[in-house]
Amino acid sequence: MDKTMRIGFDVSPLTHNHPPGVRRATAELVAALERRGQLEVCRLTPQPGANLRRWRQIELPRSVAHLGLAGIHSPVSAFPLAGPGLRVQTVHELPWKHGVSENADLGHRCWASLAGRLAAAVCVPTELVARDLGRPLAKNGGRLHVCPWAAADPFTAHAPQGTFDEAQLARHHLPDTPFVLAPGAVRAKKNLAATLAGMAELKRRGEDRLQLVVTGEETASLRRDLGLASRLGVAGEVSTLGHVTDLELAALMRLAAAVVVLSTSEGFALPALEAAACGSPVVASLGGAAAEVLGPLAITVEPASGAAVADGLKRALADSSKLRPGLVKRAALFSWDKTAATVEDIWQSLI
Repeated sequence: MDKTMRIGFDVSPLTHNHPPGVRRATAELVAALERRGQLEVCRLTPQPGANLRRWRQIELPRSVAHLGLAGIHSPVSAFPLAGPGLRVQTVHELPWKHGVSENADLGHRCWASLAGRLAAAVCVPTELVARDLGRPLAKNGGRLHVCPWAAADPFTAHAPQGTFDEAQLARHHLPDTPFVLAPGAVRAKKNLAATLAGMAELKRRGEDRLQLVVTGEETASLRRDLGLASRLGVAGEVSTLGHVTDLELAALMRLAAAVVVLSTSEGFALPALEAAACGSPVVASLGGAAAEVLGPLAITVEPASGAAVADGLKRALADSSKLRPGLVKRAALFSWDKTAATVEDIWQSLI
């Protein structure tokens, strides 16, 4: 590959408010591209407080011209509509296709509709997103390229040397009983209600006590779900931790009897792959992104059925040791180096 090829990389998700998964994907992909050195990557960063719409449409094209860039790689669906150079767009998900209102405003819908029209190429994290877009993949003559995400360094099957995962139990005042983890389930689309219904069903059946641990800052959605937990009679089995670091989250995943990812809409479901990298069983929505990413190793359930969720949780507890080696191997199939190599190939094919 021609190492003189220079592309601009929009790193605005690292400086302005974006969902955690988008921030992680941006940071890991640009770092992998820089580490590999097959493309000369110019980080394009807006000033703090800058209007992103104006910055993308006015400042970014100027940067392409001034720096002599081949074009701009956007880690989100928005990109400059005019100016020199090529555009590579990223569409993470289409939540409105799954009845989710978060990030389903007219702006997001319009940018997604531009996929394959104005962008020279479009990156999607899974084939599920490609199907939602309804446009052909590059291998079938289209412009869509599947660029999967990967688990970052903290998410491994073993605790870092000199540390002990069990310290998190005392740090977060968790009982010394089996627990399931719902990472980031403070957003409505994470569908915490489905897990609560499964917990209530387990309790109704007289199963052994199981704690539910939820991470993420308090939101209106979380408050509503905690009210639901009280009505279902499982409020005493729910612990909310607030924000946790990646190191803490990885430790909690290794300690968890299972990780639940029952979102109504996900483009990739990164927590599911992170849990797999930690060797923790994953209970996922049938037909969702997590099911695609983990394949037969995901414990898939119909999230609308409390009984099905309860069965999935019970299976996770029973099959944990059997599933662990395969989950770790599955997670190892994904890496940011592989994703970066795909992006390099995309740009090479365009030039």
